[in-house]
Amino acid sequence: MEKQPTKPATIEDVAKLAGVSIATVSRAIRNPEKVAESTRKRVTAAIAHTGYIANAMAQNLRMQRSQMVMVLAQSISDPNFPGILTGLEKVANARGYGLLIGNTEGDVAMEEKYLRFLSTGMADGLVLMSGHVPVAGWPKNPNAALPPMVAVSRPVRDENVAYVGVDDINGSKVATEYLMSLGHKRIVYVSGPHGDAVSDLRYRGYCMALGEASDAGSVWNVQGDGTSEGGRAAVERLFIRDSLPTAFFCYNDSSAIGVIGSLQTRGYQVPRDFSVVGFDDIPFSRNISPSLTTIRQPRGQIGELAMSQLLDSLSTRTGKASETLIHGDLIVRDSCAAP
Repeated sequence: MEKQPTKPATIEDVAKLAGVSIATVSRAIRNPEKVAESTRKRVTAAIAHTGYIANAMAQNLRMQRSQMVMVLAQSISDPNFPGILTGLEKVANARGYGLLIGNTEGDVAMEEKYLRFLSTGMADGLVLMSGHVPVAGWPKNPNAALPPMVAVSRPVRDENVAYVGVDDINGSKVATEYLMSLGHKRIVYVSGPHGDAVSDLRYRGYCMALGEASDAGSVWNVQGDGTSEGGRAAVERLFIRDSLPTAFFCYNDSSAIGVIGSLQTRGYQVPRDFSVVGFDDIPFSRNISPSLTTIRQPRGQIGELAMSQLLDSLSTRTGKASETLIHGDLIVRDSCAAP
């Protein structure tokens, strides 16, 4: 006996299973932010159980919505990326959206490839983790064609793009003040890549802390590149000088790990001979010896807030560009001591 074809699920099936009205199901699909969370979860579960999701996707296509958001990242190997992505995905899934990942590695050709993909309407919004607005290769009128955007972790120089990230200035100020509270006056800042916006913000916080202290030493900056090798190279450049710092405040944890490695190679002990502070609190920072004192970047919270802002702007189409800065916590471990 031939098996009878299964009848496609209808919106009535979903409404009956979820115990809500057809109008509520429709609203949960089209404007999930306008439906109570408990109701939205029942509708989502009913859609998954009945298989109505295919019909819902077709409806989204008729409405010219893909229910997808693209995350354009400079590098998915960035230690901060997984935590931010987890926060982005948590909110996106709760509101019926999926994510597409575009990894450019700083390659303009790859960025153009993803922009051509976006121009087909396969994503409703764009999360920028690249530090700039992508316009190269965009067809005709770039500003009109780009979907709603939010920048995450790295600010972009565009007043029309909202930004969500850690408070780099305040976090760096707190880190520098902590070193000063231990008695350090000769504190050097190991910077990130030349022209990097985040590095410049963290340098400002470092300078503010020194400027506000009556007995602080002078500003001291040595160039790095944000990698552990860059941290090693910064130490080598310092050791050809006549004077040395007693403490290092580093642009990020990778730089700080390189600084510690270089000092140990030269026979010094951290923190007996030098203190080192990083920024970000990447997972490896607690596993090196000595474990690294650092500023913890709230990656999951940043991702959640950024996705919420983006999806709200997609729903209302009236979202205004804003800057949301989240406080980073000082995590004291074993890499610092009195000079």
